[in-house]
Amino acid sequence: MVAYAACALIWGTTWYAIRVCIGPGGFGTLEALALRFLIAIAILIPIALRARPWPRGAQWGWLVLAGVLDAIGYLLVYLGEERVPGAVAAVLYGTQPLILAVLLTATGMERITRRHVVGALVSLAGVAILFLDRLDVSAQQAAGVGMIVASVLVATTYSMIMKRHAQAVHGAVATTVFLVVTAAVLGVVALAFGEGPIPWPPPAWPTVALLYLALVGSVVAFLTYFWLLGKTTLLVTSTLVFVYPLVAIVTDAIAGDETLTMRAYLGAGVTLSGLVVSLRRS
Repeated sequence: MVAYAACALIWGTTWYAIRVCIGPGGFGTLEALALRFLIAIAILIPIALRARPWPRGAQWGWLVLAGVLDAIGYLLVYLGEERVPGAVAAVLYGTQPLILAVLLTATGMERITRRHVVGALVSLAGVAILFLDRLDVSAQQAAGVGMIVASVLVATTYSMIMKRHAQAVHGAVATTVFLVVTAAVLGVVALAFGEGPIPWPPPAWPTVALLYLALVGSVVAFLTYFWLLGKTTLLVTSTLVFVYPLVAIVTDAIAGDETLTMRAYLGAGVTLSGLVVSLRRS
């Protein structure tokens, strides 16, 4: 329960932290991404070196693939967050159970009930309501919606890989290998396509946000999430998307960020109610 709550609260607040980190006067998007994971692995590597067991054989390949997918997913999230507020991005993650249902059915990893599919479809209707609300603002925000939804597909895929292929590896080791690959990919992308030198002296609040994303949003959250993934099912961990929008909306409201319209709240409510239907216990 503590691990579940920690993941929900941490990742629910990272949406706002990302916007602070890459907002006006902050870091370039690609530079912020690379720095976030470079700081994270600098902390994790000494921990992983003392842990056992390490990956063997094909486990290395699966961890590398999951890390590459994580890098792609975060690229989509950060680029999407340039276009939509954090609360909207968090609500869009409500599509995860529907995507998960399709993937689990295709792979046979876990049993999907009819209630899960019906609830996920209701959630998708809520996302559609929210999507229409964003279209009233600008086409650029509609593009951001598409990026966030694509990142959901990527995140769901790497979660399935970690669930199936990383359970025999020590959690700290699996997390470190996973994030080292993520950092390497994002570092190459930042060097090739970044906006230029890192701001110096570092801007105050964007730097605080960057450190929060690296230390709490990456090190603590991923260690906790992969531990939780090993103790329960993918369907249970996917219910974290119930809480992300609520935390993100409260965070945006406290920070005085962009105010959502009533139709956006309606979309959020429909999305969350569908997810409750799909994943509640009998």
